[in-house]
Amino acid sequence: MNTVKTLRELRAVIAQARADGKQIGFVPTMGNLHAGHVSLVETAAQRADFVVASIFVNPLQFGAGEDLDTYPRTLLADQEKLLAAGCHLLFHPDVTEVYPHGMGDQTRVSVPGVSEGLCGASRPGHFEGVATVVTKLFNMVQPDLAVFGEKDYQQLAVIRALVQDLNMPIQIIGAPTRRADDGLALSSRNGYLSAEQRNVAPALYRGLQAVAEQLQRGARDYARLIDEAQARQREAGFAPDYLEIRNALTLRPAQVDDRHLVVLTAAHLGSTRLIDNLLVELPAQ
Repeated sequence: MNTVKTLRELRAVIAQARADGKQIGFVPTMGNLHAGHVSLVETAAQRADFVVASIFVNPLQFGAGEDLDTYPRTLLADQEKLLAAGCHLLFHPDVTEVYPHGMGDQTRVSVPGVSEGLCGASRPGHFEGVATVVTKLFNMVQPDLAVFGEKDYQQLAVIRALVQDLNMPIQIIGAPTRRADDGLALSSRNGYLSAEQRNVAPALYRGLQAVAEQLQRGARDYARLIDEAQARQREAGFAPDYLEIRNALTLRPAQVDDRHLVVLTAAHLGSTRLIDNLLVELPAQ
């Protein structure tokens, strides 16, 4: 696996891969990789001939008071994991390579609708930063397909809308959330949890499962389900940010006749903000 830091190097390697008739798969990351990231690379390797991953901690998607400066940088360990997963090329640019004119003068990409509410409400500007850097990375790599995790469900929806609205010839593949044995969704931020908090954290997913079970039994009073679920979060020690039931295809608030639902939540456990979601398929009435 090669590691390159500049756009010129990146494009030279990809040009050779294309000249060899290879299909390009892409997995953008911020590093500090875990088994969930590895599964994205493995999915890309199954679908494409040449896999490119990026590691770039994007300042544009971090808000004031968020963990940009303390976000873990683990390049050597990440390189080993990428190599084992079947990655062929790692793009690891500096901030000046991605934003050569500074972030203040950077053209921004905004995706209305799906970026609003949920994490978009809690983290103003976050999805504009995500959409901007993903657009830049897509233009740099020019992949045939790109793989993103379903754990960041709203982010995946934003990227799908971005690609569709801007007519990008890229297939977006959503990969299932990878979980620890106790159900906790794998995340780089899990490393911030204390041992005691780590024991509590799986309750976030169990709460989603409880809502899903009630929906599958026919419950349709969404407001009551949400209030009860957030009360359980507080009892477990979480500080809820949001818990919502949305249409899984549009991310609009769920209606009683919707059959494809997603239950999404974000909550703080101590100083760590955790997110999770669960898809719920209901039988036709």
